[in-house]
Amino acid sequence: MNKVLNNLDFHKPVMLKEVIENLSLKKGETYLDGTFGAGGYSRAILESATCQLYAIDRDESAEKFAEKLSQNFPKNFTFLHGKFSECQELLAEKNITELDGMVFDIGVSSMQLDDKERGFSFDSDAKLDMRMDQNSFPSAYEVVNEASEIELASIIKEFGEEPKARQIAKKIIAKRSEKPITTCRELANIVRSLYYGYSKTDSATRTFQALRIFVNCELDELKAALASSLTLLKKGGRLVVVSFHSLEDGIVKSFLKKEAGLDQTFSRYQPIDEGKKSPKNFQLLTKSAISPTEEEVAANPRARSARLRVAIRI
Repeated sequence: MNKVLNNLDFHKPVMLKEVIENLSLKKGETYLDGTFGAGGYSRAILESATCQLYAIDRDESAEKFAEKLSQNFPKNFTFLHGKFSECQELLAEKNITELDGMVFDIGVSSMQLDDKERGFSFDSDAKLDMRMDQNSFPSAYEVVNEASEIELASIIKEFGEEPKARQIAKKIIAKRSEKPITTCRELANIVRSLYYGYSKTDSATRTFQALRIFVNCELDELKAALASSLTLLKKGGRLVVVSFHSLEDGIVKSFLKKEAGLDQTFSRYQPIDEGKKSPKNFQLLTKSAISPTEEEVAANPRARSARLRVAIRI
């Protein structure tokens, strides 16, 4: 494991040690990294076991990282360009119908945040964008400048859990009536103007999160990807998911709880109807989500909100 960690100086995959341990990698097995990004998990998987690994990402910029990994593991690594919600179809094209493990690292990747020109970061003067697939539509620019006040408030409230969603939407409408809101910094400053005092996190964070999730249909993508695990994972196969905010983690938690047959409550006064019990498709390995260590958060502040959940297909 130390060798693996030392080789990942180009990228800091969150909770790498926990992910690799919980995948329980074995020689000759087949795995999926459904959210390749800069390839941190993929490299660690390939260096931990002589296995077959397929990796998916819809961001074309991920391909340069995949090419480097392919050079080092030409017989063991295959990159597939596309959405992780479509992993079943993408794998079928390679005649892969069963997996021994799947890992998903949900949300925006470090490479997308660090590339200021991609329009994800609120301290950037680049044009608002936030698209993971730059061939998709709309971008955050169109949403901010064309959506109605009601639509904006709904997006910011639902996907950002922002308490000042209505005030932010109203101010966006007022500002864009003067001129289009073009850059990330412009939007961030509009949100910041409604907040006062010190906060550990930037006050624009929730609004940017909301727009990013909406633009990329992230929650629907996550639901579809989770559902694919029911078909793709072999008996004993492992599903490992790392999420970064309550909306993502809530979806993962609900899915696993349902598929483990733990989503029903029963009255002691009524007999249990076996016909109505949920089928048990997964066994949960942890009762609650695993959090990063204090040491990891100190070394990589982006890890602070990460939550890891693990289940085994039964």
